[in-house]
Amino acid sequence: MSRSSLLASIALALLAALPSVGAVHAQSPAAAATPPVAAPAAAEEGEDAEMQRKLPLPRFVSLKSARVNLRVGPGKDYAVSWLYLKPGLPVEVIQEYDLWRRIRDSEGTEGWVYHSLLSGERTALAAPWLKGKTQATITMHRSAATDGPIVAEMEPGVLTKVRECSFGWCEVEAAGRRGFVTQKEIWGVYPDERF
Repeated sequence: MSRSSLLASIALALLAALPSVGAVHAQSPAAAATPPVAAPAAAEEGEDAEMQRKLPLPRFVSLKSARVNLRVGPGKDYAVSWLYLKPGLPVEVIQEYDLWRRIRDSEGTEGWVYHSLLSGERTALAAPWLKGKTQATITMHRSAATDGPIVAEMEPGVLTKVRECSFGWCEVEAAGRRGFVTQKEIWGVYPDERF
């Protein structure tokens, strides 16, 4: 086998190992682009590599920017599979590779975003699994009790800022109103999570 044939064979083998950059599906390409080992993470608030600290996985964060590209792999050379246009949207960080974070949104879509496009600010969506169902609302109470006075009724999918969570209740703010919702009625916090 000649040297040029050998080089051509190696090049073809390398090309076959790379992920496709043609049409992409929003759900599954991230699995094909998963790097073998996760590296230490920088804090989501945009700290540089020198300010790295280990944060737990998985964890909830929110989108910082009004335009966030979701990529099929951890790098700018990977295709964009989705474009988020809503700052503050909660996402779950499920993996890290260098300064890239693999995230999952409330609908289960997964992909990679650059760390500086994420914020440590906690937000949540009011029961996104109830979207499209008639008469579905999430009750915001003045106190952390089901018999507490009602502050507001939220439709499924309303974005809230989460102030704190404990004992099954979270203090949230939405559209200028503050109150408490049960932790199981929002997406963006873990069951029994306290902060």
